[in-house]
Amino acid sequence: MDWLNYHHLFYFWVTAKEGSINKASKKLGIGQPTISTLIKTLEESLEQNLFNRQNRALALTEVGKVVFDYASQIFALGNELLEVVKDGTFSQRVHVHFGVLDSVPKHLVQSLILSAQKTGPCVVSILEGDEEYLFRELQAHRVDLVVSSFPAPIGDKKQFFSRFLAKHSVAIYGAKIFKSLKLKFPFSLQGQPFIMPSLHSKFRHDLNHFFQTNNINVDTIIETQDTSIQKLLGIQGMGLIPLPEFAGVELVKEKKLFKLGTLQKVTEDFWLVSSPRKFQNPIARNLMENFNWKS
Repeated sequence: MDWLNYHHLFYFWVTAKEGSINKASKKLGIGQPTISTLIKTLEESLEQNLFNRQNRALALTEVGKVVFDYASQIFALGNELLEVVKDGTFSQRVHVHFGVLDSVPKHLVQSLILSAQKTGPCVVSILEGDEEYLFRELQAHRVDLVVSSFPAPIGDKKQFFSRFLAKHSVAIYGAKIFKSLKLKFPFSLQGQPFIMPSLHSKFRHDLNHFFQTNNINVDTIIETQDTSIQKLLGIQGMGLIPLPEFAGVELVKEKKLFKLGTLQKVTEDFWLVSSPRKFQNPIARNLMENFNWKS
């Protein structure tokens, strides 16, 4: 029977993460020739090249990428084992990783975390980023689920599964200085300063379509996918902000923002996305099948 040398795998994994043998040597505190030899031994045992070597630069081969993904899961599981043993309860705590788009409401993320903890003992890690980065991490199995404001791309049906969670109407909010814009809404928005989602988002596309259809020209002064930043800037009176209506309720109650009106036929949708894998995370699988969000 062939045995995998996990020490060799670990040196390869660290080198791939660091991007060079020099950096891996400094991190591990061992000589570069030793690391080179051990990686070469691993390649010989697998009968595959794991790196393309060009001068001093290292780039993973296609096989190297697969090995790196498996190694990441193996060492993550090892860390989880240590956490369980150190915890003293010896109850298995599943580690579940969520990828969250910056535009996703924190209330939804909180609800997902609470549901995960109710499903079973677990450690939850949150990774934030843009769609391209998070879907790449999901495909590589470095995250278990992605919470998104749109489903996975149509051409990637074999790589991803998308489950619809909710649809919410969208309203425009502003500080007290904009309160008079309630009159003749939405045409009162003509020429007003806006803090908008970034151009690559579906939400921004839908907003642009609404304004163009209604011949309303708004002045976009700031673009950000982070709804927390949008709210802070909106409260300071720097511009108007579009939000799902549930996201503005508390701020309206506190009179930090005022609702100017609802945009007809404009909604923000939310989805849960997973990727097929050989070993399903039990917490993630349960959430993918049963999670319901009540905003």
